[in-house]
Amino acid sequence: MKSVQSPLAIGISTLAPGLALCLIGTAVALGVNRLLPTVSPLLIAIVLGAVLTNVLHLPELVRPGLTFSAKRILRVGVALLGLQLLLSDILTLGWGVSLVVVAIVFLGIVGTMFVGKLLGLTWTQRLLIACGFSICGAAAVAAVDGVADAKEEEVLTAVALVVIFGTLMIPTIPLLSRVLGLSDTDAGLWAGGSIHEVAQAVAAAGAIGGTALGVAAVIKLARVLMLAPLIAVLSMRQRRLAGRGADVKRPPLIPLFVLAFLVCVGLRSTGILPADLLAHAKTLQTALLTAAMFALGAGVRIETIRKVGARPFILATVSTVLVASVALTGVLLTDADLGS
Repeated sequence: MKSVQSPLAIGISTLAPGLALCLIGTAVALGVNRLLPTVSPLLIAIVLGAVLTNVLHLPELVRPGLTFSAKRILRVGVALLGLQLLLSDILTLGWGVSLVVVAIVFLGIVGTMFVGKLLGLTWTQRLLIACGFSICGAAAVAAVDGVADAKEEEVLTAVALVVIFGTLMIPTIPLLSRVLGLSDTDAGLWAGGSIHEVAQAVAAAGAIGGTALGVAAVIKLARVLMLAPLIAVLSMRQRRLAGRGADVKRPPLIPLFVLAFLVCVGLRSTGILPADLLAHAKTLQTALLTAAMFALGAGVRIETIRKVGARPFILATVSTVLVASVALTGVLLTDADLGS
């Protein structure tokens, strides 16, 4: 007599190979990060996944687990990212710097969308690049994909561009800061305001100095906070486009992971969470995001990047310059002093 597996058991067995691969990739990335602390495990994981999928032919049985990691696990990691953000830190920036953060995100998205339209790119491709470069890199790309229903190749292209251009920004911002004669505080503000990923911004600011590292982290997390209202606006747009009716599937007004992110921000800001719990949560969040980045990297195939052509790369270049220019202009205008 045949044994009948439950749907849960079937689901777990389907996801297991890909999740196991992500676990191995995460362990390797975290191990390399221990040896090279200045290199983000998230960046290592993306590169590792991309190299693996382009050098070896990954079997199809790992795909369900990789997809699960790139979507579900990443959303949990983004939600836990809220535990790093204190609203009091954002308030200490002052109105001037806070307005600069809003300007970076708003002008970065609007400008990128406009140039992308001139280049003839699809709305979703433009949106993924705009949000990834203006807010928080691959996490923003994946979050936007959750409500915008983009094509897989558009998502993977945006992630690849975040990796390439964000990594190039790590040595560029410290170098240009010295050339321009910026103070460590202003250089940190510029790094946090212009670089795509949180980890990339921290790496660049760390190369500048301790003062830069502190302000860069706050500015970058302030940009991350802008992800919540953006996703809510996009979700409302998608609900309106979906229309009404019993057969119509409409996205939630605020996706669950964004709500969880805001709850985490609120909990951290109350000060009731013990330091040990926050430390463990940060370790878990890093591990989850590393696993998700490995899965995203494993979807980046060279032939896919070649197929999309030069236009996304042109848009990524324009977006990088635009966001960095708005951030630098804001820093110079406010000339903020955060107590350095």
